[in-house]
Amino acid sequence: MAISLKKSLLIASLIVFPLSVLFFFLSRFQEAEPPEMILIPKGPFIMGSNTVDEKGLQGELGNKKPFYLDEHPERRLSIPAFFIDRFEVANRDYARFIAGSKRNPPPYWGDSAYPKGLGLLPVVEVNWYDARDYCQSLGKRLPTEAEWEKSARGPTGNLYAWGNTFDGTKGNVSAGSHGGIMMIGRFATDRSHYGLFDMTGNVMEWTESWYRPYPGGDYESEDFGEQYKVARGDAFGESGHYAMEIFSRLTYRQNVYPEERLAFLGFRCAMDA
Repeated sequence: MAISLKKSLLIASLIVFPLSVLFFFLSRFQEAEPPEMILIPKGPFIMGSNTVDEKGLQGELGNKKPFYLDEHPERRLSIPAFFIDRFEVANRDYARFIAGSKRNPPPYWGDSAYPKGLGLLPVVEVNWYDARDYCQSLGKRLPTEAEWEKSARGPTGNLYAWGNTFDGTKGNVSAGSHGGIMMIGRFATDRSHYGLFDMTGNVMEWTESWYRPYPGGDYESEDFGEQYKVARGDAFGESGHYAMEIFSRLTYRQNVYPEERLAFLGFRCAMDA
């Protein structure tokens, strides 16, 4: 018996409706944030600064690198959407990587296990290659310098996670006199516009990027090129930094040899959206 046009349309609608619902939920699933990661939307943000060292701090402190110049010029960039970890990678997270990869743990661990009670502290004394391999083991990667800065400064280009006025009580920063490394997320005030914790302080963080000049910059350095990686963010008071708020500025660029293992340098991971 031939099926009427009306019945054919009804059957087709019953098939199409469930498929449309399925596609809707699949699309929502694809947009969902991976566990403990935050989606940073595509679009423009402010990177770098035009600040100059009017007080002559470099000469006063004997700093090798001039302050601010490698941040020039301030510019507006637009990058694709990406995911980035909400927190710095903790000892307990890194322990799973060590167990699975059979590689050497950070020097301060001893016996292939982190010290008791330090599971929620950021892992440190990992070089750039360790950090890269950890992220890759999870299908992630290190954030680029631009991604890190957008995540930290937000859409309005804050100098600190909480705004544009320095306050040493709002994060575990070198000028804050809080002591050593603290548990990830300890400072609710050191939380960026997008919801990332410890971007201003606690430990410095590796990025994917080589230490290179910004396009249009007015500073030349023999350190530029593929010899140093960029680390971002300030660290706790015993980090070896001078106790100055300049190191807490989210635009500050620290150049570090990728083989270095520092007691105040950790990382977080990112991934493509």
